[in-house]
Amino acid sequence: DGVVARLADIAWCQCRHGKRNQKIALGIAQKTGQLVQRHARRQSTALLTFCYGDWLKSAGQCIESFGTLGKMHASRDATRVMNDKLEFFMVLAREQHFGRAAQELNITQPSLSAAIKQLEEQLGVMLVRRGARYQGLTPEGQRVLEWARRIVGDTRTMREEMRAARGGFAGHVRIAAIPTALAMIPQLTTPFRDKHPGVTFTILSRTSIEVLTLLENLEIDAGITYLENEPLGRVVSVPLYNERYQLITSVGNQHADRKQVTWQEAASLPLCLLTPDMQNRRIINQHIAEAGAEARPTLESNSMITLFAHVRTGKWASIMPLDLVESLGMAEPVRAIPIVGRDAGHLVGLVAAHREPHTPVVSALLHFARSISEIDG
Repeated sequence: DGVVARLADIAWCQCRHGKRNQKIALGIAQKTGQLVQRHARRQSTALLTFCYGDWLKSAGQCIESFGTLGKMHASRDATRVMNDKLEFFMVLAREQHFGRAAQELNITQPSLSAAIKQLEEQLGVMLVRRGARYQGLTPEGQRVLEWARRIVGDTRTMREEMRAARGGFAGHVRIAAIPTALAMIPQLTTPFRDKHPGVTFTILSRTSIEVLTLLENLEIDAGITYLENEPLGRVVSVPLYNERYQLITSVGNQHADRKQVTWQEAASLPLCLLTPDMQNRRIINQHIAEAGAEARPTLESNSMITLFAHVRTGKWASIMPLDLVESLGMAEPVRAIPIVGRDAGHLVGLVAAHREPHTPVVSALLHFARSISEIDG
C-alpha cells in the first residue's frame, strides 16, 4: 500500500512540472495501475475503494491534466510546424527550384519535398506543378502563397512586439535601397539610431524591382525606392525627397564650362550610366527620348561609385543626382551642370509592406521618416 501511494504522489508531482516530466509521469501511472490491478485481485472492492479511493480521484485528475497538457503542446507544435511549412513554401516559390530552396533553408531536398507534400495533404489541394523539375505554382498555390506571406508576417510581427514588451525597444531592421538613394540613407538611419540605440541595421543595394520583391517575400523590413514612376503594389509609402539630375563631367570636357545643358546635349557625350535593369536608367532613357535623342552609353555599371570613378578620369560624363555626387566627394576636376527641360524631379521614399500592425521597429521607422521628409504634406 505504501509503495502504491508513494508512486501516486510522484506521478502527480511529475505531471504538474510540465512537458519534460510527462513521460516519467505516464510511466509511473502505468506502473501504479498494474500494482492496483494485482492488489484488486486479492482484495474486496469495498476495501480497494477504502484504501485507494482518494488516490483514484487524484489519478483521474492527473490523467485529465496530462491529457490537457498533451493537447496544448500538440496544438502548439502543430502551429509551429505549419508555420515552418509555410516558410518552406515561400522560399520554394521565390527560388523556383527545389534544390536551391533546400540549400537556402539548409535542409535536404527530400525533406523539403516531403514538407510541401504534407502541406498539400493538409490543405487538400495541389500547390506545385511537378514534372522532372519545378514547373511553377498552381492557381491554388498562388493563393496559398498570399496567405503564407500574411500568416508568417503576422507571426513575426507578434513575436517582435512581445519581445519588445519584454526587453524594451530594440531590433534589427533590413533595408534595401536603390543605388542612387544609398548616400541619403544616413539621414534616416543615423538620427533614428540616436533616438533608439537598441536598433541595428542591414543595408542592401538593389534595383527597384528587387526592393519590392524582397519586401513581398518578407526578406527585408523596408525599402527606399522611387514612388511614382512604376507600380509599387500593396505597400505603405512615405515620401522623403525629390531626386533631380545634373550632368556630371570633368574640367576640359565638352560642355564643362556651360552653366546649363539640354538633355539632347548631354546624350551626345560619352556617358557612363547605370545598367538597364535599374529604374534610374529607365528614367534617364525616357528624358533623353523625350528630347528627341537616344541614350548610347559607352560604359554601364550597377554601381554609382564605379560610374563616378570613371567620371573622375576625365574621359567620361554621367547623369546623376547632385546630392549623391556631393556625398561621394565633389571636387576638382568634377563639375555638376544643371540639365534644363521638363521638370525631371522624381519622388523617392520609404516603403514597407501593407500590413497592420507593423513590427514596433518598422512602425517607429515609418513615423520617423514622416518627421524628416522634405516633401510638404
